[in-house]
Amino acid sequence: MQTQQEIKRLEAIIADLLLEAKTQGASQADAGLSVDNGLSVNVRLGEVETIEHHCSQGLGVTVYFGQQKGSASSTDLSPQSIKETVSAACSIARYSSADSFAGLPDPERLATEFKDLDLNHPWELNAEDAISLATRCEDSARNYHADISNSEGASVDTYGGIRVFGNSLGFLHGYASTRHSISCSVLGERNGDMERDYWYSVARNKDQLDAVELVGTKAAERTIQRLGAQSLSTRKCPVLYSAEVASGLIGSFLGAISGGSLYRKSSFLLDSLDTKVFPEFIHLYEQPHLLGALGSALYDAEGVATQAKDIVADGIVKSYLLNSYAARKLGMQSTGHAGGIHNLCVAPGDKDFAQLLQQMDTGLLVTELMGQGVNPVTGDYSRGASGFWVEQGVIQYPVQEITIAGNLKDMFQHVLAVGNDIDYRGNIRTGSILIEEMAIAGE
Repeated sequence: MQTQQEIKRLEAIIADLLLEAKTQGASQADAGLSVDNGLSVNVRLGEVETIEHHCSQGLGVTVYFGQQKGSASSTDLSPQSIKETVSAACSIARYSSADSFAGLPDPERLATEFKDLDLNHPWELNAEDAISLATRCEDSARNYHADISNSEGASVDTYGGIRVFGNSLGFLHGYASTRHSISCSVLGERNGDMERDYWYSVARNKDQLDAVELVGTKAAERTIQRLGAQSLSTRKCPVLYSAEVASGLIGSFLGAISGGSLYRKSSFLLDSLDTKVFPEFIHLYEQPHLLGALGSALYDAEGVATQAKDIVADGIVKSYLLNSYAARKLGMQSTGHAGGIHNLCVAPGDKDFAQLLQQMDTGLLVTELMGQGVNPVTGDYSRGASGFWVEQGVIQYPVQEITIAGNLKDMFQHVLAVGNDIDYRGNIRTGSILIEEMAIAGE
């Protein structure tokens, strides 16, 4: 009940702010407000390193004088500060040049139904209990194997917040959400060789987090597996992206079909709507209304309603990702993607991780990527990588200090399989992805 009262209070602030914008002469306005609080605890080598209590608030307002736009923000929610923030946005708008594509979204595209997406699960966690959980997590990692020689620590984080958004078209809505996580990172040493790895669990509901001991053990297990890593000679071979790094591959595709990249003509997938970019079995679809999921939202950052939709079906691009501004620039309609995607799902195949290794037979399993070597204009792709060399479907030894390279257009066309080992810890839900061939630069 307290949460609902707080949402109502914050909605009233936004309503007053929008009225103030109109009073100061703005023809249109929108405003967002967030109030957050949380606890972060970090333990290293059995000792408490940090205890942080977070508490923050902030608002942002955008006003339009016709198609002249101005924005301002503040962390002070007092009536006087709000008046000054609106005044600052208005003065910026008056001096800015008109942009014929600027403005609020089309009114008929705004969300009108506000069902509960089950995003709010407060965790009444005090610092003492958080320290205990983090210590247990780190202990399970440090005790896993004699070769675990050091630790970068274990963390427990809990966060809760309220978001309110409104605009002068009559849209006004607020909701509460939570996010909790446990993570651990340790170092292993053998024969002078040192490696580190980590693991984490994240969820909106604490009951859906992995046990702290499991997180610690997984971090240690991954670290031990990396000891004795070698480089590879330069070659071409199949590459299997493990589920936790495969999401980055899909992220590069999403960036290429996003409005900003398209209207600036800085994408390797210009004019790709209704064209075949992936093999026929690839299906990418968005499920923004999944209950309790990390990427769920009823509307985007402009208040435009989100909806379940195909992004890629039968390998063919079915939708770009557009906010209102990009849509107008491209002569299209907003797709409800101001602020990004919501629960992008890659349809899994029928093979688990072990079966994907068998299908690959001989090649490289990638478990970590370094650097940002992706050219969004050409699709050229080159990133530092580490992982494991696989022969006859069996992992042989860890590898590091290599670079994998290709062109994303070519890589997408030559996806051979998507595993059913889906990683649910983010906004992109995918299993491992097997690519037919890539270049590997090593020794």
